[in-house]
Amino acid sequence: MDSSHRYNEATNLEVSGDSEDSATTMSSAGPEEEEDDAESCVNGGDDDCGCRDERWISWSTWCEESAIEYETAEVDGRDAPREAYASSSTPINSFAFFKSYTHPPNNGNSFTFQSLLKSCSKSRSIAHSTQLHCLISKLGFICCTSVQKALLKCYVVCGRLHVARFLFDEMLERDIVSYNIMISGYFELGDTLSAIELFECAPNPNRVSWTAMVTGFCNNGDSLMARRYFDEMPDKDLVSWNAMISGYVRNQQPLQALHLFVLMQMERFRPNRVSIVSVLLACASSGALDAGKWIHVYVNKNKFRLDAFLGSALIDMYTKCGAVEFGLDVFTSLKAKNTCVWNTMINGLALNGHARRALDVFDQMQLGASIRPDEITFVGILMACSHGGFLEEGRRHFYCTSKKWKEVEKIRKIMKNMGIEKIPGSSSIEINNMIHEFISGNKSHPRYTDICAELEELRKKMNTEGYHAEITEVLYDIDEEEKEHALGHHSEKLAIGFGLISTAPGTTLRIFKNLRVCTDCHSATKLISKICKREIIVRDRVRFHHFKDGVCSCNDFW
Repeated sequence: MDSSHRYNEATNLEVSGDSEDSATTMSSAGPEEEEDDAESCVNGGDDDCGCRDERWISWSTWCEESAIEYETAEVDGRDAPREAYASSSTPINSFAFFKSYTHPPNNGNSFTFQSLLKSCSKSRSIAHSTQLHCLISKLGFICCTSVQKALLKCYVVCGRLHVARFLFDEMLERDIVSYNIMISGYFELGDTLSAIELFECAPNPNRVSWTAMVTGFCNNGDSLMARRYFDEMPDKDLVSWNAMISGYVRNQQPLQALHLFVLMQMERFRPNRVSIVSVLLACASSGALDAGKWIHVYVNKNKFRLDAFLGSALIDMYTKCGAVEFGLDVFTSLKAKNTCVWNTMINGLALNGHARRALDVFDQMQLGASIRPDEITFVGILMACSHGGFLEEGRRHFYCTSKKWKEVEKIRKIMKNMGIEKIPGSSSIEINNMIHEFISGNKSHPRYTDICAELEELRKKMNTEGYHAEITEVLYDIDEEEKEHALGHHSEKLAIGFGLISTAPGTTLRIFKNLRVCTDCHSATKLISKICKREIIVRDRVRFHHFKDGVCSCNDFW
């Protein structure tokens, strides 16, 4: 087979007018074949480039006749619509546009291929990327630095990191942008060691490089290493602060996110919308209502535009902190509500046990606003029906306490060997703008002795009201007295005890628990609300429980 025939075949590409199908119909090659194609293009000599497929429709036959040497390239008027396609929600359409005008003398230029490679990156089309690589090599643009970086990003985004690394190593001019692309790619695949190695070799890492390290470690669940690089970063900007704050939120460390947000302002960085939304998520996760209210005041004072993005975050914060009415106020004030806003309000009402109101909002969404519900909407509706007891048939799953302790211990050992760990129960309460976190059985709190004394007094009073500890909730082979003691020191009870000794009589207590509240704690909290004449709001993993005068808003259904 002569080289000109191979050259023509390398430029064959099926382009469909249907953007949804074009990426999938262009080649029948599987992932392994596509990788071979990519490697062949990288090694790109006169050997078979592996880009042939009889079903591919030829761009045109001009490639055989076109001159391959290009010293310079000018921006063509057609580059604008092609770039617009590449940035749109249907990037593959840029290939259809390219096909429509690729005939002499319009042979394309470096800007042409940068836009097309951008389309490949956005659509994650390895098949298109491979064929473009072949064409770029044949036309002599492979030596263009900007095209090289676009091609490098293409392979990284498509998950062909070994091909990207080969290209990277072969580049004569590797600038910091090239390093940043590879570092982000390694983090994307979870190869943190290679990312560190490349970062250490990078010439003069810039803020993008440092931020890539912070974001990469956060995305891989290592917030400690992320914070280390963040602290060592010589020239922080708002983007890097936001990356670390949002990283803490993603890794379920809301308190650290809030502390860093305060530190950011002390360093005289003005928060933007991304900062505000991240810290609102932290407030929602930790139940920091006062901090969330302060953020809302800050938003109004600094005249942030309250759109669907920011409005949804505020509604989410208020409803997850149990302040439903504040969330409804924000919801009502929003002029433009998209599906996300409606979903946040419906789920917030359902979470707080306001089933009927959630269904009313759902009706408004469909009838009044003509917004089409999605799967998240229906999850909220199902949760509302479940909490309100509106389902004709419902199932509740209970643990079977069959007292087969040997089997229980065997399962625990198997889980331990597999690296499966039980999530420790923790509860938090906000007192005087400080969040106090309690873990079941943990004695590290400075007022632990006072808390235990308060709980013991409460236990005596509850016993006179007919309270008996639900020792079946303790799935360990220990005696009944030890079980009762273990139940008495569940994290939410420690938080309630601390709240009682730290606030004035009649003050509402707001507790936030990471797991589902157990039956014993639920019964005990009802009695405590009656004995102490307090309203106690507990948010567990399932829903909100509003305890008042010995009754819970869930009607003992959760």
